[in-house]
Amino acid sequence: MTNQVYVITGGSGGMGKATAELVGKYGTVLLADISEERLEATKQELASKGITDVHYQTVDITSKENVDALAAKTKQLGTLKGLVHTAGISPTMGDAKKILDVNLTGTINVLNAFYPLATEGTSAVIISSMSGYMVPPQGPHMEVIRNPFGENTVETLEQFSQGNSGAAYTFSKLAVQVIAEDQAWHWGEKGARINSLSPGTINTSMGRQEAKQSEQMAQLLAITPLKREGEAREIATAVEFLLSDAASYITGIDLRVDGGTVPNLRKVQAAQR
Repeated sequence: MTNQVYVITGGSGGMGKATAELVGKYGTVLLADISEERLEATKQELASKGITDVHYQTVDITSKENVDALAAKTKQLGTLKGLVHTAGISPTMGDAKKILDVNLTGTINVLNAFYPLATEGTSAVIISSMSGYMVPPQGPHMEVIRNPFGENTVETLEQFSQGNSGAAYTFSKLAVQVIAEDQAWHWGEKGARINSLSPGTINTSMGRQEAKQSEQMAQLLAITPLKREGEAREIATAVEFLLSDAASYITGIDLRVDGGTVPNLRKVQAAQR
């Protein structure tokens, strides 16, 4: 039996690292991120926790060549069991174009490169955000988002965002949810599954950076029914489930792991009308 390989983009981030700690019990882990220094530190941290079959590669997910090289390394290591795409940036980390390039083009690059490696039992989880649920449900932007693999999607969404990085972020994250639905048939032809997962306010370094600079994040946390931030491990356990054979009949969905924020936000907004 060949090695089962779990590929995690954004592998040195909070969610990526927490996921590696869990799936590292089942097979080989291949971490991808933009910083070699952080990847090496993550590998050492995982080794200290008994997760030793860990490889890494520096990758810029906006580069098709970089992502193709990651897929080639995966093939060398064994059979693709799990693909966890956590790499992405938040509104304070770039302008509208950069956010769409990383969060949307990057996701498409990853799925295009790894689809050929998918086999019976492969599971992909692509990380979205509860922000995807905050996109206005009507308007010309929705036609573009519903066709995420279309030509000029990023350029058109950048125009709709009018330079607002927050709007670009919500567009990109809704597009990730749409991609999971859209690609379920394609991946299913190989006996493989694909789902998205939408975290709420999570206690990671990226989440803390965002919360520090965003008044909206504080407001969302205030209406979260569980009255706290989520932890990276709480995302990782949900990812672990979606990757596992226990979730063998689940594909094409978005799993919201947000402490109940989104449904309560809808109630609050309805009450204010």
